[in-house]
Amino acid sequence: MKDVLDIDDLSEAEITALYDRTDELKADPDAFGDALQNESLVMLFAKPSTRTRISFESGMTELGGHAIHFAEESSQISRGESLLDTATVLSRYAGGIMARLFDHETLLELADGADVPVINGLTDKLHPCQALADGYTLREKGLLDGPLAYVGDGNNVAHSLMQLCATLDIPCRIATPNGYEPDEDIQERVADADVLVTNDPVEAVQGARAVYTDVFVSMGEADSKRADFEGFQVTEELMAETDDAAFMHCLPAHRGEEVSAAVMDGPNSIVYDQAENRKHVQKAILETVYE
Repeated sequence: MKDVLDIDDLSEAEITALYDRTDELKADPDAFGDALQNESLVMLFAKPSTRTRISFESGMTELGGHAIHFAEESSQISRGESLLDTATVLSRYAGGIMARLFDHETLLELADGADVPVINGLTDKLHPCQALADGYTLREKGLLDGPLAYVGDGNNVAHSLMQLCATLDIPCRIATPNGYEPDEDIQERVADADVLVTNDPVEAVQGARAVYTDVFVSMGEADSKRADFEGFQVTEELMAETDDAAFMHCLPAHRGEEVSAAVMDGPNSIVYDQAENRKHVQKAILETVYE
């Protein structure tokens, strides 16, 4: 693998190999402290971050490498330097680039200009590292047989989860309010998989092994959007329609909005395992793309 921009860049065999390597890295992190010795990763951020920054930075350190935080607003990009020039120069300084950006087309332009691997840390369209960590968490918990239900906005997280489920043959149910369905091109990509898109959250979660949600209003979106999600909160009542499902959330979570506190902090919540696994899975990604 050169770049990890999109779940569709990876085959089922490649994802399984990543997960097998993640098992090894997670079980004995001290054994791999020189895997990326003297390597550097530039982390380009156009959006605020907690988990993406800390998981990549700490993961790179644990592999013996160094991560450099590179904020777009304080760089020459904000003054009009081209992405081609930026990507070309960064490729001379570091062995890889991780980018957390708004526009997916900007990421593609960056990757096209770079001579080193580029990893998608999030765009408005896709969040592959999150989905890969989620799939690993499902595997760890014995839940890969699905179904996985997602309730909320048909956003970047939903897109990458749909792609992951299609690749790993996990039944997937996506429930969104009318008008917030996943992008048509993503639905077309998974058309041959066991993926259902509905406007009924109860239909989506019935029999689910795991129920997933995300914030209703993402960074840069209007607060007025919240009103459209009435009835889509993941509550104890909705979870009662499942097969004693695990609860998942990519964080940050807003208790009382997309999820009730009782579910978020309840015994079936595995959200912090997901968050931790971001680091472990990304370490496996870093090792693979730096080879």
